[in-house]
Amino acid sequence: MTDSSQHPLSGLWKPTHLQRLHYGPNSVPTHLLSCLPTPTSKAFIITGNSLATSTPLIKQVETLLTPTHHAGTFSKIGQHAPIAELDQATALVKQDPTIDTLISIGGGSPIDSAKAISYRLNEQKQQQTPGSPPSFLHHITIPTTLSAAECTLGAGYTDASGLKTGVAHPELAPHSILYDANFALHTPPWLFLSTALRALDHAVELMYHPTSTEMPCRWMAMMAAGELFTWLPKYKEDPKDEETITRLQLAAFASLGYLALNVKGGLGLSHALGYALGSPYGIPHGITSCLTLGHVVKLKAEGSGGEAAQLARLAPFVGVQRRGDDKRDAVAVGEAILGLVERLGLKTSLTEKGVGRDQVDVITRTATRAESGPVYDAVRRLVEGLY
Repeated sequence: MTDSSQHPLSGLWKPTHLQRLHYGPNSVPTHLLSCLPTPTSKAFIITGNSLATSTPLIKQVETLLTPTHHAGTFSKIGQHAPIAELDQATALVKQDPTIDTLISIGGGSPIDSAKAISYRLNEQKQQQTPGSPPSFLHHITIPTTLSAAECTLGAGYTDASGLKTGVAHPELAPHSILYDANFALHTPPWLFLSTALRALDHAVELMYHPTSTEMPCRWMAMMAAGELFTWLPKYKEDPKDEETITRLQLAAFASLGYLALNVKGGLGLSHALGYALGSPYGIPHGITSCLTLGHVVKLKAEGSGGEAAQLARLAPFVGVQRRGDDKRDAVAVGEAILGLVERLGLKTSLTEKGVGRDQVDVITRTATRAESGPVYDAVRRLVEGLY
């Protein structure tokens, strides 16, 4: 039996070990303690500086844990999770052998950092005691953006050279996710909106990924795209509406939460461009998706017939009437995405982000892992169009 297939009636979906998905306002105070693995668990919080210093959220979680369960907090995780900060946090967790749980609070960087810390500590233990059983930390995550890092078993961080690298292991998938609209109320609206485009990026690229499963992955990806197109304009009108926030959080989960253990390799070209543009130039991944996704869809529409057919399936979910021509319909999906970015006030350019035109070939090489050829040329033209 194949792991997965483009054919809707042949496939296998292998879920991660996610144990709990709590959602709705006040999910954190109601359910956090029940997510701890044991009655005596010690938890270490991983978060960023702005959440720790500019909001009451971290203090609230520390209070909920009480000294019984709170082992410490590291609040210096920056954008794209720089390795120096990751080193500091790993060392602090390692100092206390009673810690069995990490609680990540924030966007993709704290969530990925918690996964990377767990990976590194297990790796160190394996080196010190060869043959010992794997030992990963329990992971509870409280996302405050829509980047959906909580849905994966991979962790990305920035190495000393400024390039994004990462680790992956099935045991790195978080055990509990708490989507609490009250926590997301503290997220700047531009950040919430742009990370929603990252979620849309996940959904769209999973539609044509060669190892994505039809059920439930692509089905949920189409639903995610529809929910994002419906609720993002409403969030822009009223970023304090908790029902809208919760619906968007669930859409983010639908965009990537059914990735499971099947998908092999990177998600797609828009993600590859996002990594090429993100940490090297200091551009948040939500903004890279705003830049690239619509154009990538249009490029894919003109390529493989199979990719165009999968992308065309998104048409009715993003407000496009299907006309029976997959390539034409897929191009229209790309245009709809570009239109949504503009309506949300997120349209930008590499010029505005301070990326010089002399970087076009560098970006293209990083994204394509090639020096020349038809794919390189097509992506290079796409990058030139982002200025």
